[in-house]
Amino acid sequence: MLIPLVITSIPPLIWSYNLELFILPVVGLAVGVLLFLYHFILWYFTIYIVTDQRIRQVTQKGIFGREVIDLRLSKVQNISYNIPGFSGEIFKFGTIVIQTFVGDLVIHNVEHPVEIYNKLQDAVSSTAETQGEYEEINK
Repeated sequence: MLIPLVITSIPPLIWSYNLELFILPVVGLAVGVLLFLYHFILWYFTIYIVTDQRIRQVTQKGIFGREVIDLRLSKVQNISYNIPGFSGEIFKFGTIVIQTFVGDLVIHNVEHPVEIYNKLQDAVSSTAETQGEYEEINK
């Protein structure tokens, strides 16, 4: 948000005698706010829903577009997480990777990745236990 403001503040500093150039930082700030709002909307409306049978990822694509990925918990092979160094440890964020036969579902900037990882592991293991009981009944 500050980059357009800083860039548009340079010409009025160089040519301070031209008063029309002092409108540029205001325009730069407006562009920065619009860019911030766009990325905030993409982040805010991207959600992950975990049930006892599936994980659903609803990703906001642009202002009006939306993409939905549905992943059955019985198809999950492996779950791992990564905390990116000192800043991730201090601010408690990281990345979770869910591996399946089809590909990987990568969730970036997860708050408290260790707790989310443990909850996902519990959901997958309980689904595996339920799936095993279901197969025994059908035999």
